[in-house]
Amino acid sequence: MTAALRICLIASSRFPIAEPFAGGLEAHTHSLASELMRRGHEVTLFAAPGSDPGLGVTEIDVEPFSSSPAARADVGARPEQWMREHHAYLKLMLDLSRNPGRYDIVHNNSLHHLPVAMAEATGLPFVTTLHTPPVPWLESAAMLASPSLTYASVSRHTARAWSHVVDSTVICNGVDTSRWMPGLGGGSAIWFGRVVPEKAPHLAIRAAHEAGVCIDLAGPILDQSYFDAEIAPLLDDRTRYIGHLRHEQLMRAVGRASVSVVTPDWDEPYGLVAAESLASGTPVAAFARGGVPEIVDERSGRLAAPGDVAGLGKAMIEAAQLSREEARHRAVTSCSLERMVDDYELLYDVMIESEIAA
Repeated sequence: MTAALRICLIASSRFPIAEPFAGGLEAHTHSLASELMRRGHEVTLFAAPGSDPGLGVTEIDVEPFSSSPAARADVGARPEQWMREHHAYLKLMLDLSRNPGRYDIVHNNSLHHLPVAMAEATGLPFVTTLHTPPVPWLESAAMLASPSLTYASVSRHTARAWSHVVDSTVICNGVDTSRWMPGLGGGSAIWFGRVVPEKAPHLAIRAAHEAGVCIDLAGPILDQSYFDAEIAPLLDDRTRYIGHLRHEQLMRAVGRASVSVVTPDWDEPYGLVAAESLASGTPVAAFARGGVPEIVDERSGRLAAPGDVAGLGKAMIEAAQLSREEARHRAVTSCSLERMVDDYELLYDVMIESEIAA
């Protein structure tokens, strides 16, 4: 990268890009924006209200729009929250298309379909990072959008999942290994992330019971009924829910853990919690689903068949015996923020050169 760029970075409007992060996408976006700014780029981050003001945030205001009584009377009307997000992204994309000279490149890091569908109208080099499997709205937009658009996938698994629709450059997510520092380990196992059924923390608890080890759970409860039915009855002196922690608290908790448990009950596009755990020197025991096997190798963790609770319990015991230095080495060499942003800068260069050549 030879020159500083003016980068429009589009985030998700669902959760603020601020601590404590709602999930891996928010943590990833914060790290990406921070590192791009540290390298001298001028970043404008379009993000949900409440996002970190130090990131040059322009709020994606999802609240003002309300359908008229006539529109709400339509039997096919979408829910108001859906319409607010639609309205917010429609406004953003129309503004970009009317005033393209403010930016050199647009990086779409959101999950909404409109930035993809309207990307060509901006007249700017435009890259979308694919953070999910081909969900219907986004797949439809990609199918109908200009074939000249650029896509990046967060893992080889995600690139393969999207290959029937678009080609994409694989740029694996990265973690800030200068912040996620090695801990001493030796404590309870830990599971952290969004407390929702598809992350399956109840299976982590059951595996810990199988293995006879203590386990802590950390993260925002985004599905209270799931927590009440599947998690709360399993809590006891050896199984604790320690809350939705701020980043510094979470990093200390992961560094103290003997093993980190990752239990996707869906095809996780990447698996940021696995990379964060390795950066803390904490080996990983995980279900081998989605992008997780691209992060965890035989020196840094153990994998079990998806849904195999007994196998995961065995993996927890074995992973806890692995070298914390090797776990950290895996993160530094394969999962670092510096490597990720290096790759994005190279991609930006290629896109801008192609635009100039055209």
